[in-house]
Amino acid sequence: MIVASQAVAQAVPSSHIDPQSWWRDAVIYQIYPRSFADTNGDGVGDIPGVISKLDYLQWLGVDAIWLTPLYPSPNHDFGYDVSDYYSINPQFGTMHDFERLVDEAHRRGIRIVMDIVPNHTSVDHAWFQDSRSSRTAAHRDWYVWADPAPDGGPPNNWVDHTGRPAWEWDDHTKQYYLHNFLTSQPDLNWWNPQVRAEFDRILRFWYDRGVDGFRIDAAQAIIKDQLLRDNPPIDGTDPPDARARGQKYVYNINRPELHEVLRQFRAVADEYDPPRMLYGETSVPTVPELASFYGRDDEIHIGLNMPYMLSDLNAGALQTVVDSTQAILPRDAWPSWTLSNTEVPRFPTRWAGNDDALSRVALLMHLTMRGTPFLYYGDEIAMPDVDVPPAMQRDEMAAPPVRDSRDPERTPMQWNHSPHGGFTSAPTAWLPVGDVAATNVADQQADHTSILNLTHDLIQVRRSSQDLRRGAQTTLPSPKDTWVFRRGKSTLVAINLGTADALIPATGTIAISSGRDRDGEAATGQLRLRPSEGVVVTT
Repeated sequence: MIVASQAVAQAVPSSHIDPQSWWRDAVIYQIYPRSFADTNGDGVGDIPGVISKLDYLQWLGVDAIWLTPLYPSPNHDFGYDVSDYYSINPQFGTMHDFERLVDEAHRRGIRIVMDIVPNHTSVDHAWFQDSRSSRTAAHRDWYVWADPAPDGGPPNNWVDHTGRPAWEWDDHTKQYYLHNFLTSQPDLNWWNPQVRAEFDRILRFWYDRGVDGFRIDAAQAIIKDQLLRDNPPIDGTDPPDARARGQKYVYNINRPELHEVLRQFRAVADEYDPPRMLYGETSVPTVPELASFYGRDDEIHIGLNMPYMLSDLNAGALQTVVDSTQAILPRDAWPSWTLSNTEVPRFPTRWAGNDDALSRVALLMHLTMRGTPFLYYGDEIAMPDVDVPPAMQRDEMAAPPVRDSRDPERTPMQWNHSPHGGFTSAPTAWLPVGDVAATNVADQQADHTSILNLTHDLIQVRRSSQDLRRGAQTTLPSPKDTWVFRRGKSTLVAINLGTADALIPATGTIAISSGRDRDGEAATGQLRLRPSEGVVVTT
């Protein structure tokens, strides 16, 4: 076992957290650093900005923050096109700033999770610059290169995530290189043991600096079919993304050999005491496929549940996804739940139609289920998507109808109702700021009935309840458009997503209600739930 030095000691123990499996008890908060807080006035968020908000995050009650990529990058995909895995992007700060962030977060009992991007690098990375220099270059086989098809075209029919051909011609070496994302993001060749060994070194480099875990970007895409076989055509049973691209992702995504890579990632994480956490961006359409990424408790610890995140805010649909997840995941595997992230519209817009009551119900449901809940910055104030005019859009991955711009869900955090929402002192933020008069942290923090204080109090209720942190979850019979589930021995969660009142069998005391007006109310056998209302009842 490797034990972190005192200078990068692990997070201060909290009474509700088991340090050996802290992610099971945690609420994890995703930060998009470019949009969180700008301290140097350039219109872009930075690491000192994150540090400046740690007291707020500690007050909110989150147990860990996950930072999207901080590495140097030409920003064609804003950090997901990495040009150096061992450094900090100067736009965000310095390595000293990062080390101070780790120390300050740990001092407050907040753990640090970073992104690792193993599927691809930037074309600017020194590895790729060497790889494309000649067919005999030292790093040539670090990337996926292939000869043209007999007709001179791409080696196979694969398309990337924009729906365009996934191969780019390199005239210098007369071969194609693979890119599952942008042409500026060449895919690494994970059949090469040197690539695998290098990423072991990268993981240890950051673990040794106090990082508590990694989120594995595009975990399902790491290894491709070694024979580069054509993907089959769609057949009418495929999810919307496959239909938009016109082919089943069979040979370029979710190959069985990727589990060898995840097991090695896990082995490195388990070298440390306490073990480091691995969270997989498991962008797969079904729960059984998600379950495969857990292995035999030797791959990821938790994985992105796409069926949950992409479901409708519908009681029956959500119950089906959640119950099937609990049933299908391997024994002792731990689920996780995501409302919003950098890839999909924010939940108040996507799920609730920016309706306050529905956003409240969604948060109450989300923070009371069995599993690790993720909050995306702004979720706690029900920050909606922001309309970004075409002339101001920055997302190069946008290629409608296959892929919409992700800019509306990536706009700056709305801290107060000052210009630019307190995000920056610059004349212009990197993306437009939303309606700060309607939605901001400062105003909501001062209002005890606000969504922000609801989120804060839900986290405190969760933290203080063994039922809500670790208790079993069992769905109970309930009327149409409602979902009622028991947590542990003595906690009941009931939500009404319908348009009419619903009677719910319940006895006990309402510990917290989505509208806050029923907190402390007694339930004496039956509880009348109003439309768009949720409650947590303790017995």
